[in-house]
Order: sequence, then C-alpha cells, then structure tokens
Amino acid sequence: MEGRCRHSPAFDCTPQPAACCPDWMAGLPDTLSLSHLSIPGTHDSLSLFGGRHLRCQSWGLEAQLAAGVRFLDIRCKLARGELHIYHLCTFQRASLRGVLRRTLRFLRAHPSEAVLMRIKEELPIFPRPGFAARLYRCLLEEGQGRVWCREEVPTLGQVRGKIVVLEAMAQEVLGIPYERLSISDSWNVLSLERKWARARRHLERAASGDPATMHLTFCSGNGLFTCPEEVARFVNPCCYQHLRRRRGQPVRWGVVIMDFPGAGLLRLIVESNTPRASGHSTAAPGTPMAPPRHPRGRGDGRHSRHSSTRCSHRCPSGRTLLRRTSAPVGQKRVSRSCWAPGSLRVTAV
Repeated sequence: MEGRCRHSPAFDCTPQPAACCPDWMAGLPDTLSLSHLSIPGTHDSLSLFGGRHLRCQSWGLEAQLAAGVRFLDIRCKLARGELHIYHLCTFQRASLRGVLRRTLRFLRAHPSEAVLMRIKEELPIFPRPGFAARLYRCLLEEGQGRVWCREEVPTLGQVRGKIVVLEAMAQEVLGIPYERLSISDSWNVLSLERKWARARRHLERAASGDPATMHLTFCSGNGLFTCPEEVARFVNPCCYQHLRRRRGQPVRWGVVIMDFPGAGLLRLIVESNTPRASGHSTAAPGTPMAPPRHPRGRGDGRHSRHSSTRCSHRCPSGRTLLRRTSAPVGQKRVSRSCWAPGSLRVTAV
C-alpha cells in the first residue's frame, strides 16, 4: 500500500489539492439554471476519520471548496440537542453549525460562487422526530439570510454567495426535494466494472437528458470486499478518461460526486461549462444548451466583474415555511406558515 501512487490527475489521497479553482463560477451568466451546469462534488464530504473502510476524503472542507468542489454531502446525527457530522457510527469531529459557518466564510470571500449542500440524517433506524426541527433551527440561526430553501432549482444569479440545500424531509420543505432529482448512487460495490458502467450511463443521461432536471451521479462506493479508496482508484480514472474525450465541448455532466478526486478530474468537470460561459453557441450533437432564463429573484450581478471559469494552478429574510402534504410528486400542495423576521431567505411561491 505504501508504494502505491497517492496523487494523479484523477485520484488524490494527499492532504492538499494539487491546484485551486476557487472562483470558477464567476464567468458563468446569472441566467443559467443550476440544472444546466457541470458541478464537481464529494461524497460523504466530511468523512476524514474511521479507517480505510470509512474514510472517503483526504482534503478538509476549505481545501475542497478551494479546489472547486461545489456539492457537499453532509451526514448528520442528532445528539444532545445538536446536529453532529457522522459516517455510519463514527463521529467526524465536526458539527453542522460549524460546516455552515465555514462554507459561508468561503462564500463571503468568493461571492461569485454557490455551494449545493445535501443534508441528510445518517442511518436512522427510524427518523428522529426532532431532526427536521433542529435542522430548520440550525439553518435559521446560521444561515445569515444566505441559504436557499425553496423547492425549485434556482438560477446561478439567484444563489451567488449562498448555500443551496438539498434534502429529503418527509414533511417540511427545507430545500430542493431529493426525490425530484435524477440520481445514480450504486454505493454497494460488488464489481468495480459494473459500478463504473452504471455511473457512465447516468453521466450520458445527464448530458443528453432534460436540462430542467438536476442529475446527480455518485462515482463513489464501498463494499464487503473493497473500500472507498479502492473504488476511487478504479472509477475516478475511468471517469477522467470518459470526460476527457469530450474536452472543450459544452457538455452538461450534472453533479459528479466522488471520493478522493484529483485536481485534473475536477478541472475537466469545471471546464465543460467554459464554452457556454465564453459565449460560444456551438455544442456537440445531442448536448443541451442552456436557454436564457430570467429568474424571479434578482442576481447580484457580480459575474460581470469576472471573465474566466478556468482554474488557477496556484495552490433568511423571507417569511414563508412550506410544508409538504400527502399529494404525489409533481402535484404537491403546500400550506404556509409564517417565519419570524430575520429568518432564512425563503420566498413564497
């Protein structure tokens, strides 16, 4: 194990990324929906401890964000009245409050960016009744008016400098509902080849599918006879080569979620947005282009001060809480109840 490569363009298990890309969204137009973008993400983003069968990342939160990661997978357990970060039963020495503060600190320094954050309860035998209420309170107190908690997928201009919550709450609407997304997450890996084949098929579905639907492809996995690092050593290079074949083309890969990603793989995902950001109108056959969209909310216009999405190689004031009813997906009805002033930025639909 000691003689194995720890760093390549596709895979990296060293403590710091080889390159930084902290402002790659700056050159993208405000009117782009997040569902039109290629976004690099990490699976079990704070899983840094617990040995080879649990450890999924080697970079800390700040290093991931600086490297260009814009999707975070945050797993929480409610313990002693607070939400703490766990992978299975292993505490990851962090709290959700801390994660929100650190992410918002990054966004204050890089206001052109937006961070998608999937927040879920980690392995509950039964969902804890206080989890949603505690999550709501945490978002309310730490969000500082910079958390998107609406059901619809926003445009980039609506959420620059903000955290976009993805959630799977049974009742409360605290973000974009997870069940409305197109997701490939074959996490239990029996065959590395089959794992990659499923991920590849979903990447192609994202590239040619409905641009209004957000696609999430998990390239990560674990299993009885493998571990997250071994899966990443196999799948990440396959993903790198697959994306490299269409380098320079405006391809919508969706959210690509990885363990131990390398800087080169992150760069390929980021740069697949570049031709559209540069104003090019030519796309590969079958590749959906981002139609101009005019958000109901106003963007802050910060993108006009920037001109490039390429990586640098140096290293809630709204007052509406929506609740889901038993209506089926696509026909959900919502009832409204007031939030206190100074709450999360949630606008009534």
